[in-house]
Amino acid sequence: MDRKIAVIGGGSWATALVKILCNNLPKVFWYMRNEAAVGHLLKYRHNLNYLQSVEFDLEKVEISTDLIQIIEQAEIVIIATPSAFLVELFKDIPEHLFDDKIVFSAVKGIIPEYNAIPARFIHKTFGTPYEKIGIISGPCHAEEVALERLSYLTIACQSDSIAEELAEIMACRYIKTTTSDDLFGTELSAVLKNVYSIASGICSGLGYGDNFQAVLIANAIQEIENFIDEVSPIHRDVKSSAYLGDLLVTAYSKFSRNRSFGFMIGKGYSVKTAQMEMDMIAEGYYATKSIIEINKKFQVEMPIVEAVYNIIYQKISPVIEMRILSDKLS
Repeated sequence: MDRKIAVIGGGSWATALVKILCNNLPKVFWYMRNEAAVGHLLKYRHNLNYLQSVEFDLEKVEISTDLIQIIEQAEIVIIATPSAFLVELFKDIPEHLFDDKIVFSAVKGIIPEYNAIPARFIHKTFGTPYEKIGIISGPCHAEEVALERLSYLTIACQSDSIAEELAEIMACRYIKTTTSDDLFGTELSAVLKNVYSIASGICSGLGYGDNFQAVLIANAIQEIENFIDEVSPIHRDVKSSAYLGDLLVTAYSKFSRNRSFGFMIGKGYSVKTAQMEMDMIAEGYYATKSIIEINKKFQVEMPIVEAVYNIIYQKISPVIEMRILSDKLS
């Protein structure tokens, strides 16, 4: 029996996920907040604002601005909205709405109001047991999904059977999938890589070359490993694609919004101006402050995260802060 799956979100990643799911499902339920975007999609078969080259078969997607209606019809709910909007989005949702549902996060961010990863937010807000919560991680950019370039997804859930089921549903000609039971480590790594991508962009904007970037990212994966091992001490291999691969593509790709945000900061833009220039959310902006707050408990040495925090929140000169950071890297 085909699973009924809903995707929540109208951005590029949500659009890419719906495209992927349409390969193997007879119907995908899709919530979009923007009424104009829904109307445009129903008329012209593509998203008005994101991945416009992707054309949808309207027989295979049910699109609505009614969040409750879309969730009610689904057995699996995939949340793919920016983390900063989640609290507002779900504030009026009936408590019973998520009863017996499987919920996957494709958010790749942190909930700034609670300094919480989406898995914890889902558990606390909807009462969903952790065994029914999962994460969809990369390395994977929505733009390359739109182009049907070969991409890889990691499906993480504490329930092996749930992870394997969604992995099978999402696998297609241009998507290969792997599974993991490391729910917290995978999600924290997905959050952290956005911060390091901002650092990479800042350094690029300042004129640092490939040699320095290689050292920066080598140190970044060590910070990720030290942090997630402290927060969630289970056996994992951070050299695998869900961790190192996701970090690399976000730090280096021209499609990385966090790298683009950092690049503008390195070039001298203020944080506010850089945010206004971008038409998409740079999740690393919120994640940086939240990770600093979370790390007050764990006290892991994270000089790169601290450098990004000092630049975008404390308004310390990127030139000075990166010069200081360069002496801490090895």
